[in-house]
Amino acid sequence: MKHSINSYVVSAAFLLLCGFLARAQEAPEGPIEPQPGVPVQKAPRPSTITLRSILVNTPVTVRDAKGGMVHNLDQKDFHITDNGVEQKISHFDLGSEPMSIVLVVETSRRVTTILPQIRRTGTLLTETVMGPEGEAAIVIFNDSVDKLQDFTSNADEIETNITRLKEGTDGVRLYDAMKLGVEMLSGRPGATAAKPGRRRVLLVLAEAEDKGSDAKLGEVLRQAQLENVTIYSVGISSTRAALSKKQEYKRPVEPTPEGTFGQPPAPGTVQTPISEDNRYTGIDLMSLAVWAVTHAKAQITENPLEIATTATGGAHLATWKNQTIEKAIDEVGGELHSQYTLSYTPVGTDASGYHEIKVVVDRKDLTVRARPGYYLEAPAS
Repeated sequence: MKHSINSYVVSAAFLLLCGFLARAQEAPEGPIEPQPGVPVQKAPRPSTITLRSILVNTPVTVRDAKGGMVHNLDQKDFHITDNGVEQKISHFDLGSEPMSIVLVVETSRRVTTILPQIRRTGTLLTETVMGPEGEAAIVIFNDSVDKLQDFTSNADEIETNITRLKEGTDGVRLYDAMKLGVEMLSGRPGATAAKPGRRRVLLVLAEAEDKGSDAKLGEVLRQAQLENVTIYSVGISSTRAALSKKQEYKRPVEPTPEGTFGQPPAPGTVQTPISEDNRYTGIDLMSLAVWAVTHAKAQITENPLEIATTATGGAHLATWKNQTIEKAIDEVGGELHSQYTLSYTPVGTDASGYHEIKVVVDRKDLTVRARPGYYLEAPAS
């Protein structure tokens, strides 16, 4: 009985194989004609890799050997690389694009004596920084973060709100306030390949300290870079803070008169009191800025405003000695309206992670300052 069953199985398998071979021989060459009423089976779609396309804007400040702004350069004078790959500049401008500005102001109790000076800066902000086609919004912070005013081009409204700034509580949620400002700016018309859009600027008036924020500085800077936000800051109580605490560092006395320097500047830099202090203390703000963006969740306690401005191509101005808040804001406005703006869509470098930007000018004896780069997250799988 067992032998009969095995013979039956072998015979059935042989018949099935013969039928398969016969059908294979009868199969027509070339594509099969669709039959009426029979749905056509579609070929599977080929797998594709989608790369995120972004437009990178970088403000570029160019100064001569004496520190003066240079305004006579053309697009052909600039070369920009992304991770070492030269990019094609799609848009070039010199200070004429309308700006969207978020003014972030500390109103904690520790800056109470500074508030009267801040209240007098409204007209300077609207006329010197914002310009005739600009718009501004105001964010205040202490123990809380509040949007005091949304974007408006009404200069009177902006000046009135600045005049009426009130003293707040003891908290200093600086990073949370900066995060809100970046989020607000990300909603303004940005640059595209066809249109330049609005320049996005975050102007911070605060003491360089944060307590109680949920946001981390590196996270804020990473988002600011991707949204093409340039950060400027004015240290509103640097002098008072310096007088009220023990000095950890004192620069050696120079043999030259105040305001002059006894030795040449570090290569590729313009000499200022701030740059000289950084030179003596060994602070490398550019490296710190790159580190902060790369390690977005890390805690940063030293030089946060200087790092923020360096990471986005802006500048930090401390109100030291005779440097008043009004003078500092005036300098910010002068630089903003004298900057070159370069835009490009990255090609040849689509890797996630940190992208280093370098801008070079084909002229001698000029100092170039631009944002150092940006960070791209790996695409979700």
